[in-house]
Amino acid sequence: MPRSIWSGTISFGLVSVPVRMYSATESKELRFHFLDKRDRAPVGYDKVRRDTGEHVDSDEIVRGFEVEKGRYVPLEDEDLDRLDIELTKTIEICDFVDLDEIDPIYFRKAYYLLPEEGGEKPYRLLVRALEETGKVGIAKVVIRNKQHLAALRPWQGLLLLETMYYADEVRQPEHVDGDAKLRKPEVEMAKSLVENLSEPFDPSKYDDTYRKELLELLRAKAKGKPLPEPEHEEEAEVVDLMAALRESVERTQKQQKRRRRPRAKKAS
Repeated sequence: MPRSIWSGTISFGLVSVPVRMYSATESKELRFHFLDKRDRAPVGYDKVRRDTGEHVDSDEIVRGFEVEKGRYVPLEDEDLDRLDIELTKTIEICDFVDLDEIDPIYFRKAYYLLPEEGGEKPYRLLVRALEETGKVGIAKVVIRNKQHLAALRPWQGLLLLETMYYADEVRQPEHVDGDAKLRKPEVEMAKSLVENLSEPFDPSKYDDTYRKELLELLRAKAKGKPLPEPEHEEEAEVVDLMAALRESVERTQKQQKRRRRPRAKKAS
């Protein structure tokens, strides 16, 4: 398991769960370098050789793959022509599966697929067939010189292609310590809290508050305005788990009652 990239807490109600974050996936795509085609020396994005600092003209730069430390193999356009040209322009569906069989950890990035002129009818036919069968097409597609596994599924009347990680790109997690004994009342109380905090999924209710605050800070800084003092995090207080669960359930129950209470009509 790699080093953790973040640590903090999961918070729901008054319950806090301390956690460490690890990357669950890793990309195994081939990474290419810019090379001086005269002697295959690495060139940076600023078109300067990394060994001498010499500027290299664009027509003297080629892509290359590092086969071992410091040894590169150049990749020419004619090398790509030797690959399966059909696959580079085709989304090849291998199987159809149920969407709920795919764990979300495999999903990577989503793309809309729209029909070309003359392809509207078969496009609509595929959308309708997937909608009515509840199936998802598992496909392979080459995008930017990398073959992706992908899921092809209907979304709001369109076809959506979601690239996926391959099985060997999903890291195996460490096992959680199984010595922590759970009591039935604790489990039931935790389930009650989850139920009390459950709502239909509405993506529009969530926004990126961190991005908004960071943008406001940058704008204030650009105008020379005084910046807010950094907030110091208080050390998390160790609380009794059962007491925190019980109080959280009671609070959420009261909140639910307030939401359900009919509002008094205004006198006309």
